[in-house]
Amino acid sequence: MTSTPPSTGSSRWRLDGMTALVTGGTRGIGYAVVEELAALGAVVHTCSRNGSELDQRLQEWSAKGFTVTGSVCDLASRPQREVLVAEVSSLFNGKLNILINNVGTAFRKPTIEYTAEEYSLLMATNLESSYHMSQLAHPLLKASGVGSIVFISSVAGLVHAYVGSIYSAAKGATNQLAKNLACEWAKDNIRTNCVAPWFTKTSLVQDVI
Repeated sequence: MTSTPPSTGSSRWRLDGMTALVTGGTRGIGYAVVEELAALGAVVHTCSRNGSELDQRLQEWSAKGFTVTGSVCDLASRPQREVLVAEVSSLFNGKLNILINNVGTAFRKPTIEYTAEEYSLLMATNLESSYHMSQLAHPLLKASGVGSIVFISSVAGLVHAYVGSIYSAAKGATNQLAKNLACEWAKDNIRTNCVAPWFTKTSLVQDVI
């Protein structure tokens, strides 16, 4: 999935001067989002657990003329989330226009076979990380005067989709979180939306579709 910058003189809307943080941006949906935002002129920061993969992507984006920086970060870790947002605050002078809560993981098995550790990992990655990232980013989004949060959820949060009960529960909670923040933070000029894709051909679901 790749994007190219709009041609000179294009009437397409732009994001020049805007800053964005995209979690999990080195592959799949996150990768496509980074490319689209950067192609529209935004300055983007992203993160990945895989340092070598992140370096490779940053080189690719630089070659395309995109302004993208990155951090190695495991979004399942609360302390690492705090470090990430501190880095973003420093890079963007305490302001952030766009937060894309994209990071997620899944492994499918019958409900009775999940362990307590697996439950904690799936919830930390798919729900807690986006909840905490939104909390941490709130002051930066508010300071920008024009803030926007987008949660990458899943159709599994709305219907049964054979992806595992824990993943589905986390995505259902994500949908509700987006609704609550949309109302609560509207007064701070922060828009909150949620996108719930069906199966998308990425490495996360390559054994399913």
